[in-house]
Amino acid sequence: MTEQLRKRFEENRQRHPDLCWEDVEKLLRDNPEVLAVLKRMEETGGEPDTIGRDPESGKLIYCDCSKETPAGRRSLCYDEEALRKRTKNPPAGSAMEQARQIGIKMLDEPLYRKLQELGEFDLKTSSWIETPEEIRKLGGALFCERRYKTVFTFHNGADSYYSVRGWRGYILL
Repeated sequence: MTEQLRKRFEENRQRHPDLCWEDVEKLLRDNPEVLAVLKRMEETGGEPDTIGRDPESGKLIYCDCSKETPAGRRSLCYDEEALRKRTKNPPAGSAMEQARQIGIKMLDEPLYRKLQELGEFDLKTSSWIETPEEIRKLGGALFCERRYKTVFTFHNGADSYYSVRGWRGYILL
């Protein structure tokens, strides 16, 4: 797994120009539980890579960097509440529950936009993002995508699901 992460790190230096692999590798060796989470991210199609440091904690942000929303995380409604309410044609699961099972958090809008500054992602797909409680209480949820060289944030019912909508996540290291 670390060899795959190293290769992706080296091939995508623009995502983390101020980091060196040796420092990242040491953090990974010192945190085997994070390495296990990164493996689960990889298994669901996330192609995790570091995109820099969290401004608050200074920790590395390891994020899903697959060109399109991870293939193993699509066709899901937003959360378990929406899944319970979806009695007709329910999806296989929810994005928030899948994130919990993998051990990561869904991207919020600022982090999604930061990712988009580092490359062009979700040109054909869209990704659920962490939704403010005020919107969620009203039955809605937010998602983002990139079209026309612009990042858009949209809303939908939290119980909706589409074959091209999934979610992206991250973990701090």
